[in-house]
Amino acid sequence: MKLKGDQTTARAMNRRLILNLLRREGPRSRADIATVIGLSPAAVTFVVSDLLEEGIVIEGKTVPGLTGRRPIPVEINYEHSLALGFKLMVDSVECVATDLATNPVAAMRVSLADHDPDAVADLLAGTVPELVKLAGRPKAKLAGIGISMPGVINHEQTACVRSHRFQWDNVPLASLVASRVHVPVWLEDDTNAYAIAQQLFGLGRQHRNMAVLAVGVGISCALVIDGKLYRGANGAAGKFGHTLFEENGRLCECGKRGCLMAYHSELSMLRRWREATGSSEELGLPELCQALASGDATATALVADSGRGIGTALANLVNITDPEVIVAGGEAVSLGDPFLIPLREALAARTFRAAPPLLPDWEDNSWARGAAALVTQKIFDFESSGGVTDVGTLDVRGSTSAA
Repeated sequence: MKLKGDQTTARAMNRRLILNLLRREGPRSRADIATVIGLSPAAVTFVVSDLLEEGIVIEGKTVPGLTGRRPIPVEINYEHSLALGFKLMVDSVECVATDLATNPVAAMRVSLADHDPDAVADLLAGTVPELVKLAGRPKAKLAGIGISMPGVINHEQTACVRSHRFQWDNVPLASLVASRVHVPVWLEDDTNAYAIAQQLFGLGRQHRNMAVLAVGVGISCALVIDGKLYRGANGAAGKFGHTLFEENGRLCECGKRGCLMAYHSELSMLRRWREATGSSEELGLPELCQALASGDATATALVADSGRGIGTALANLVNITDPEVIVAGGEAVSLGDPFLIPLREALAARTFRAAPPLLPDWEDNSWARGAAALVTQKIFDFESSGGVTDVGTLDVRGSTSAA
């Protein structure tokens, strides 16, 4: 997204401060903004004027002041642009169009039969006009596209360095899609993208230090430290499921034995449940939830064991990073208290200080919204470059598609 000003200028930094204040606190008058941030009224006026001209903020209704004056609040215009998010899974893609607050305005799911990078890029590019049309906002701008997927991602090159599930090495997926749609495209690890959404508009909105646990097909835990997502030296931070759980234990998808996720991911819980019951049926998460609801002893014991296993491992991470809160998401959250209570108990038993609150995320479309958050975060962290395309003139492979 094209933003005014050099990133190194004072006005650019002031812009970021003002937008993030409005994101966290909601509408504020110019005088309030100057007081809270500590900027001069003139500096605030300059930045707000730019933002009003661009349409990123709008003026609200006047409110009575203490002296009878009526300050005019300004607020973020979250309907200014559309952000598209694609969450890649092994057999399908969860797709969402959101406003700038990552509120979904359209959602769909498409099948993913071919993992060839060009085939995936073609599928995503072909879905863009359909998703934009479904959003029904022809006057909106398209701010960009965010793609999330499991794997190690090179953030600078927006390329997938390695994905075990897709069997990809050094795939420049963002570039492949951008060359087809001609709008900015960002790529991120799925749990990192989910953490960004939680930090911007979710359960971590008021926190600068948090852990974001995801228990689904795999297990991962993204970290936000001092307000910034921590990616590590090689983009591989957060691969929590590959910490050692049992020496020479079960084989993990990474090719090593004894990883935490080989025992306690959603898929591993289902596999162990089938083994424990001797069932030949393809039992899934809904059946496991039903068994828990009916008080099935085998299911209850197995899910509690996974909760304790994850909670114990999570305590080690908490003792090192000291987060304010832990946000928990992923399919396993739907297991509810039989999973979450043992997890919290194991966490509390092994943390050096009081365990931070563990906050389950029950929202729909959270993962695809995380992908869309890759677009919206650029407005608030001012790291973005590129253009904004009118939805009505979106170009896919040289053709014009009207929304």
